[in-house]
Amino acid sequence: MESSSSKKKGLLERLEDGVVIGDGSYVVNLEKRGYVTAGMWTPEAVLKYPEAVLQLHRDYLRAGADILTTFTFYSNDERFKVLEGQTNGTPGMDGHIHARDLNLKACDLARQVASEGDALVAGGFSPVRPFSEDKSKEHIQAEFKKQADVFQEKKVDCLLGEFFGTVEEAEWAIEVMKTLDIPVVCSMRVPPSGDEDGILPQECAVRMARAGADVVGVNCMYDPTITLKTLALMKRGLEEAGLKAYLMAQPVGYHTTEVENDPRGYVALPEFPFAMEPRLLTRMDVHTFTRKAYELGVKYIGGCCGYEPYHIRASAEELAAERGCRPPGADNHEGFKALERSSFKEQWERANPEYWANLVPAAGRKIKFLATD
Repeated sequence: MESSSSKKKGLLERLEDGVVIGDGSYVVNLEKRGYVTAGMWTPEAVLKYPEAVLQLHRDYLRAGADILTTFTFYSNDERFKVLEGQTNGTPGMDGHIHARDLNLKACDLARQVASEGDALVAGGFSPVRPFSEDKSKEHIQAEFKKQADVFQEKKVDCLLGEFFGTVEEAEWAIEVMKTLDIPVVCSMRVPPSGDEDGILPQECAVRMARAGADVVGVNCMYDPTITLKTLALMKRGLEEAGLKAYLMAQPVGYHTTEVENDPRGYVALPEFPFAMEPRLLTRMDVHTFTRKAYELGVKYIGGCCGYEPYHIRASAEELAAERGCRPPGADNHEGFKALERSSFKEQWERANPEYWANLVPAAGRKIKFLATD
């Protein structure tokens, strides 16, 4: 499991050549499948159900992802301490969850699947709980360094910091990530109105780039439309500052129009987390988003919470001509034309892009959902 991807093109080479397709949601998709606990959103599945994590990595690879992120979201000792007594834990020498063990295993799982194709492995960083408790910079960076040490040991290809609510914590993470001397990607859960401290997206992008991030952008909490508004501001900020950094976008896979100016993002919606399905993006929504992101100049395009492998496939297919390739799963995906072979005549008229581009999907609901629990 220790082998690196030295013979493959690196992240920066790929970005220089064109658009990179990222992967999608892990915590939310694995919760739907019964392997992650809602509310805690921590990655014990890496140790308890590794086959489930492997399969999701493999699904993203088949959908066209160039990057597989280690399932290490919230995988730090501080976070697991909070969960003591709230979870059954993961079997180990003392029956507790140890972040180092989980991070090591997560790297192995991502590398195993990445080696089956042409994907790179990104070591995933996320916020640490002490930041919200006003712990020192040294304390927080020590938590980041624990993960960085594992990623260095496992020779990941690049690093991906995500879900940061303040640019200050993002900067602190970037400083640690830069010590590994491999490409650094960093994104924030930030709307057009700014981060949790009121710092505008323009400044957030500039500060992340100056801290050393090669790729900066937005992930999670907001839908594609809102995410693109934020990215347009980030792009302007970088241009005005004379800085060069690639842009990345990984929005949630839901429509979240109502929360554009809410710093809590989609978690503020009444449907979160158990009734979000009616808000899911369609494949055509993702095609549209991907095209607009490409036109804006975004070079790293993936998804976050709610993004299924078929959403990633939509991005890969949308840019197949520009990238000069289709996803590995293209052998079973003929696009609209496949409907011409349907045994239902009604489907024949839908075997064209115009039908789907003009469709306004219905929710199909006439009565309230009656909760039984």
